[in-house]
Amino acid sequence: MSLIPQFGFFELMLVAVVALIVVGPKDLPKLMRSAGRMVAKARAMAREFSMAFDQMAREAEMEDLRRELDDLKRNNPVADVKRAMDETLAPIDKELRDEANEVRDAVSRPAGAGSDARTDRAPSPKAAPDAPASGAAAPDTAAPGSAASRAAASGAGAKS
Repeated sequence: MSLIPQFGFFELMLVAVVALIVVGPKDLPKLMRSAGRMVAKARAMAREFSMAFDQMAREAEMEDLRRELDDLKRNNPVADVKRAMDETLAPIDKELRDEANEVRDAVSRPAGAGSDARTDRAPSPKAAPDAPASGAAAPDTAAPGSAASRAAASGAGAKS
């Protein structure tokens, strides 16, 4: 059951005849123009109303989407895990950066200036490949002016 009246050809002819009799043939074109303008205005108002209603529906939908997006941002498990990892790794990162800065400073300092990390350790003695098994240094590897070089020189002179 439809609430909109159904106009067929017969009903339309009946309205035209009644309008012709009531208004008269002279004023009928003016009446039809006025009726056309009123129908156009009514259609424009209906279109404006439906556009405003559609816009309100879009705005409401956009607001719902914004709320859902904000909820997703707040309750994002990936962001929570990232935040926890950042908090856990922050002290390690700080230590690594501090160590890197210390190494950079140690490398950029001249060899004789300040305390160097290498001076804290005892130098490892390098054994000469042709050194005797007794531990005495070979004459060619002893530093000039050292006790080992003097002993080697006196031993070489005694043998000759």
